[in-house]
This record gives sequence, C-alpha cells and structure tokens, in this order.
Amino acid sequence: MGISTAATAQELTIVNPPNLGDPTLNGYSTAVIVPADARVAYISGQGGFEATGQLSPDFATQVAQSYANLAAALEGLGARPDQVAKLTVFVVDHDMSKLGVLKQNVIGMFGDRLPAQTLVPVPKLAIDSMLFEVEAVVVLQ
Repeated sequence: MGISTAATAQELTIVNPPNLGDPTLNGYSTAVIVPADARVAYISGQGGFEATGQLSPDFATQVAQSYANLAAALEGLGARPDQVAKLTVFVVDHDMSKLGVLKQNVIGMFGDRLPAQTLVPVPKLAIDSMLFEVEAVVVLQ
C-alpha cells in the first residue's frame, strides 16, 4: 500500500509505506497529506454522551456513541468522514482487549479511507464515568 492518488485538489492523500507494514489491519493509516490550500477544522473530543446527557457504563456503547457524536459534528460542519485527516482517541485503562471494539467502530465510520490515528491510554477523562473520547482534524471543502 503506497501512496493513494488524490482525484481532486481537496481530496486527502493516504500514505501507507509498505516497509512499515499494513496499519489498516489495526484501523488507521500511517499518514495523510492535506491539500496545500485546504481549510482545516478541529473537532473537540467527543465522548459517549447521548443527546439526553446519559452515559452508558459500557465501553463498547460509549465508543459507538462517541463515533455517532463525531458523525453529528462532521455533519454540522458540512463535512463527511472521508474528510477526516487525523483522529486522536483517548481510552481509559486501555488494554489489548479493547482494540477490537475500536477497530470495528473506526472501520464502520471510515471504511477503507482510514485517517491517521493516535491512541492515548489515560487513567481518566474529564468526567469520571467517561471511558472513551475521540477528537478529529477535518479538511473542509
């Protein structure tokens, strides 16, 4: 998987050098090139809160709701998932058993246009019952 060719000036170019292995197996891309003339938006961390303010105690439920909230934020910007260049995810008490849930949700949202991504294990988030949070860098058209 080398460099993907951009079809338009505003499209992101995904770069996965073959000598680094295939990061898509883990739900991310090695790097994403943003067009030089692009406008960029930064989406604050989205936790697993429902619109009512409820927060499930279940990790998988929080992750799914966090990505639903990210999708709503993208929609508010008039953007699509394929315009996300970078994700940073924060996982409370991370261990390898959580990777399957994370991969399922990121692939569910982004398909084969996976953004660059960093996972940061943390002891806690802003609100004690939060188990997951995702923030994004988005290229606007």
